[in-house]
Amino acid sequence: MAVITVFGATGYAGGHITDEALRRGHEVIAVNRTGSAEARPGVTPVAGSLDDEALVRDLAAKSDVLAVAVRSSVDGEPFLLRLVPSLLKAAAEGGARIGVVGGAGSLRVTEGGPRLIDTAEFPEAYKAEAGSHARVLDALRGADTDVDWFYVSPAAEFGAWVPGERTGVFRLGGDVLLSDAEGRSFISGADYAIALVDEIEKPAHRQARFTVAY
Repeated sequence: MAVITVFGATGYAGGHITDEALRRGHEVIAVNRTGSAEARPGVTPVAGSLDDEALVRDLAAKSDVLAVAVRSSVDGEPFLLRLVPSLLKAAAEGGARIGVVGGAGSLRVTEGGPRLIDTAEFPEAYKAEAGSHARVLDALRGADTDVDWFYVSPAAEFGAWVPGERTGVFRLGGDVLLSDAEGRSFISGADYAIALVDEIEKPAHRQARFTVAY
Protein backbone atom coordinates (compact mmCIF):
# COMPACT_ATOMS: atom_id res chain seq x y z
CA MET A 1 0.00 0.00 0.00
CA ALA A 2 1.21 3.48 -0.88
CA VAL A 3 0.30 6.85 0.59
CA ILE A 4 -0.63 9.06 -2.36
CA THR A 5 -1.23 12.77 -1.96
CA VAL A 6 -3.46 14.05 -4.76
CA PHE A 7 -3.37 17.79 -5.36
CA GLY A 8 -6.57 18.75 -7.12
CA ALA A 9 -8.36 15.70 -5.76
CA THR A 10 -11.86 17.01 -6.50
CA GLY A 11 -11.09 17.80 -10.15
CA TYR A 12 -11.70 15.53 -13.12
CA ALA A 13 -8.33 13.78 -13.27
CA GLY A 14 -7.71 14.00 -9.52
CA GLY A 15 -11.07 12.47 -8.73
CA HIS A 16 -10.45 9.51 -11.00
CA ILE A 17 -6.95 9.02 -9.60
CA THR A 18 -8.35 9.06 -6.07
CA ASP A 19 -11.02 6.50 -6.96
CA GLU A 20 -8.53 4.18 -8.67
CA ALA A 21 -6.04 4.41 -5.82
CA LEU A 22 -8.73 3.55 -3.28
CA ARG A 23 -9.93 0.67 -5.47
CA ARG A 24 -6.46 -0.84 -5.11
CA GLY A 25 -6.17 -0.30 -1.37
CA HIS A 26 -3.91 2.73 -1.29
CA GLU A 27 -4.28 5.58 1.17
CA VAL A 28 -5.10 8.99 -0.33
CA ILE A 29 -4.48 12.44 1.12
CA ALA A 30 -6.95 14.48 -0.93
CA VAL A 31 -5.95 18.13 -1.27
CA ASN A 32 -8.03 20.96 -2.66
CA ARG A 33 -8.41 24.60 -1.72
CA THR A 34 -11.46 24.07 0.48
CA GLY A 35 -10.77 20.61 1.88
CA SER A 36 -14.10 19.52 0.42
CA ALA A 37 -12.99 16.11 -0.80
CA GLU A 38 -15.36 13.38 0.33
CA ALA A 39 -14.34 11.90 3.68
CA ARG A 40 -14.52 8.15 3.08
CA PRO A 41 -12.46 5.15 4.17
CA GLY A 42 -8.91 5.58 2.96
CA VAL A 43 -9.23 9.32 2.25
CA THR A 44 -7.90 12.17 4.38
CA PRO A 45 -9.23 15.53 3.10
CA VAL A 46 -6.86 18.47 3.41
CA ALA A 47 -7.52 22.12 2.64
CA GLY A 48 -4.60 23.73 0.84
CA SER A 49 -2.81 24.45 -2.39
CA LEU A 50 0.33 23.44 -4.19
CA ASP A 51 1.69 26.96 -3.75
CA ASP A 52 1.81 26.51 0.03
CA GLU A 53 5.44 25.40 0.36
CA ALA A 54 5.16 24.42 4.02
CA LEU A 55 2.16 22.21 3.29
CA VAL A 56 3.86 20.56 0.32
CA ARG A 57 6.96 19.81 2.42
CA ASP A 58 4.80 18.32 5.17
CA LEU A 59 2.83 16.13 2.76
CA ALA A 60 5.96 15.04 0.88
CA ALA A 61 7.36 13.70 4.14
CA LYS A 62 4.15 11.75 4.75
CA SER A 63 3.65 10.41 1.22
CA ASP A 64 5.16 7.94 -1.19
CA VAL A 65 3.86 9.87 -4.20
CA LEU A 66 2.70 13.43 -4.82
CA ALA A 67 0.17 13.32 -7.68
CA VAL A 68 -0.24 16.78 -9.21
CA ALA A 69 -3.61 17.13 -10.92
CA VAL A 70 -4.01 20.90 -11.06
CA ARG A 71 -4.29 23.41 -13.87
CA SER A 72 -0.98 24.67 -15.17
CA SER A 73 -2.30 28.21 -15.72
CA VAL A 74 -4.67 30.58 -13.96
CA ASP A 75 -6.40 33.38 -15.88
CA GLY A 76 -4.08 32.69 -18.79
CA GLU A 77 -0.94 33.09 -16.70
CA PRO A 78 1.45 30.24 -15.74
CA PHE A 79 0.81 28.80 -12.28
CA LEU A 80 2.39 25.37 -12.04
CA LEU A 81 5.65 26.30 -13.78
CA ARG A 82 6.87 28.59 -11.00
CA LEU A 83 6.17 25.88 -8.42
CA VAL A 84 8.34 23.20 -10.04
CA PRO A 85 11.52 24.11 -8.07
CA SER A 86 9.78 24.10 -4.67
CA LEU A 87 7.90 20.90 -5.54
CA LEU A 88 11.12 19.13 -6.49
CA LYS A 89 12.83 20.40 -3.35
CA ALA A 90 10.01 19.15 -1.12
CA ALA A 91 9.99 15.76 -2.85
CA ALA A 92 13.76 15.44 -2.48
CA GLU A 93 13.64 16.27 1.21
CA GLY A 94 10.65 14.02 1.90
CA GLY A 95 11.67 11.12 -0.30
CA ALA A 96 8.49 11.25 -2.37
CA ARG A 97 7.97 10.51 -6.03
CA ILE A 98 6.14 13.07 -8.21
CA GLY A 99 3.48 12.20 -10.77
CA VAL A 100 2.13 15.02 -12.94
CA VAL A 101 -1.14 14.98 -14.84
CA GLY A 102 0.15 16.62 -17.99
CA GLY A 103 -1.26 17.90 -21.24
CA ALA A 104 -1.47 16.53 -24.76
CA GLY A 105 -0.37 19.74 -26.48
CA SER A 106 3.35 19.00 -26.15
CA LEU A 107 3.02 15.62 -27.88
CA ARG A 108 4.32 15.34 -31.43
CA VAL A 109 1.66 14.52 -34.02
CA THR A 110 4.16 12.22 -35.76
CA GLU A 111 7.70 11.11 -35.01
CA GLY A 112 9.83 14.19 -35.65
CA GLY A 113 6.76 16.23 -36.56
CA PRO A 114 5.29 19.35 -34.95
CA ARG A 115 3.80 19.42 -31.50
CA LEU A 116 0.03 19.22 -31.35
CA ILE A 117 -0.11 22.75 -29.92
CA ASP A 118 1.76 24.06 -32.97
CA THR A 119 -0.70 22.69 -35.53
CA ALA A 120 -3.29 24.91 -37.22
CA GLU A 121 -6.11 22.78 -35.84
CA PHE A 122 -5.23 23.31 -32.19
CA PRO A 123 -7.93 25.46 -30.52
CA GLU A 124 -6.75 28.95 -29.62
CA ALA A 125 -8.75 28.84 -26.38
CA TYR A 126 -6.58 26.02 -25.02
CA LYS A 127 -3.17 27.35 -26.03
CA ALA A 128 -2.37 29.15 -22.76
CA GLU A 129 -3.00 26.04 -20.67
CA ALA A 130 -1.29 23.70 -23.12
CA GLY A 131 1.71 25.97 -23.58
CA SER A 132 2.13 26.36 -19.84
CA HIS A 133 2.02 22.60 -19.36
CA ALA A 134 4.62 22.09 -22.08
CA ARG A 135 6.93 24.43 -20.16
CA VAL A 136 6.33 22.42 -16.97
CA LEU A 137 7.53 19.31 -18.75
CA ASP A 138 10.58 21.20 -20.05
CA ALA A 139 11.33 22.41 -16.52
CA LEU A 140 11.17 18.88 -15.12
CA ARG A 141 13.40 17.54 -17.87
CA GLY A 142 15.90 20.33 -17.36
CA ALA A 143 16.03 20.15 -13.58
CA ASP A 144 19.26 19.05 -11.91
CA THR A 145 17.62 16.63 -9.50
CA ASP A 146 17.56 13.01 -8.43
CA VAL A 147 13.83 13.18 -7.68
CA ASP A 148 11.91 10.38 -9.36
CA TRP A 149 9.19 12.17 -11.34
CA PHE A 150 6.89 11.11 -14.15
CA TYR A 151 4.55 13.11 -16.38
CA VAL A 152 1.49 11.51 -17.99
CA SER A 153 0.06 13.14 -21.11
CA PRO A 154 -3.51 12.09 -21.91
CA ALA A 155 -4.89 11.66 -25.41
CA ALA A 156 -6.10 14.75 -27.26
CA GLU A 157 -9.67 14.13 -26.07
CA PHE A 158 -9.68 13.94 -22.29
CA GLY A 159 -11.96 15.67 -19.82
CA ALA A 160 -15.36 15.87 -18.21
CA TRP A 161 -16.98 16.59 -21.58
CA VAL A 162 -15.85 13.18 -22.91
CA PRO A 163 -15.83 11.00 -19.77
CA GLY A 164 -15.92 7.59 -21.44
CA GLU A 165 -15.86 4.36 -19.43
CA ARG A 166 -13.45 2.23 -17.45
CA THR A 167 -12.24 -0.53 -19.77
CA GLY A 168 -8.73 -1.34 -18.55
CA VAL A 169 -7.63 -1.65 -22.19
CA PHE A 170 -5.44 1.10 -23.65
CA ARG A 171 -2.01 1.79 -25.15
CA LEU A 172 1.01 3.58 -23.76
CA GLY A 173 3.37 5.70 -25.81
CA GLY A 174 6.18 8.19 -25.45
CA ASP A 175 6.33 11.65 -27.00
CA VAL A 176 4.05 11.00 -30.00
CA LEU A 177 0.27 11.41 -29.91
CA LEU A 178 -1.59 8.09 -30.04
CA SER A 179 -4.72 7.77 -32.21
CA ASP A 180 -7.00 4.84 -33.02
CA ALA A 181 -7.72 3.34 -36.46
CA GLU A 182 -10.27 6.08 -37.15
CA GLY A 183 -7.79 8.81 -36.27
CA ARG A 184 -9.37 9.64 -32.92
CA SER A 185 -7.12 10.32 -29.93
CA PHE A 186 -9.16 9.64 -26.78
CA ILE A 187 -8.88 8.25 -23.24
CA SER A 188 -11.48 8.09 -20.50
CA GLY A 189 -10.79 9.56 -17.08
CA ALA A 190 -11.02 6.15 -15.44
CA ASP A 191 -8.57 4.48 -17.83
CA TYR A 192 -6.16 7.40 -17.60
CA ALA A 193 -6.18 6.89 -13.83
CA ILE A 194 -5.47 3.18 -14.24
CA ALA A 195 -2.36 4.00 -16.27
CA LEU A 196 -1.17 6.54 -13.71
CA VAL A 197 -1.70 4.26 -10.70
CA ASP A 198 -0.07 1.39 -12.61
CA GLU A 199 3.01 3.61 -12.86
CA ILE A 200 2.90 4.24 -9.12
CA GLU A 201 2.71 0.52 -8.36
CA LYS A 202 5.23 -0.63 -10.99
CA PRO A 203 7.51 2.26 -11.98
CA ALA A 204 8.53 2.07 -15.63
CA HIS A 205 8.99 5.74 -16.53
CA ARG A 206 11.53 7.42 -14.28
CA GLN A 207 12.14 11.11 -14.94
CA ALA A 208 10.16 10.65 -18.14
CA ARG A 209 6.92 11.50 -19.90
CA PHE A 210 4.56 8.90 -21.29
CA THR A 211 1.14 9.08 -22.90
CA VAL A 212 -1.97 6.93 -22.74
CA ALA A 213 -4.78 6.52 -25.28
CA TYR A 214 -6.96 3.90 -26.93
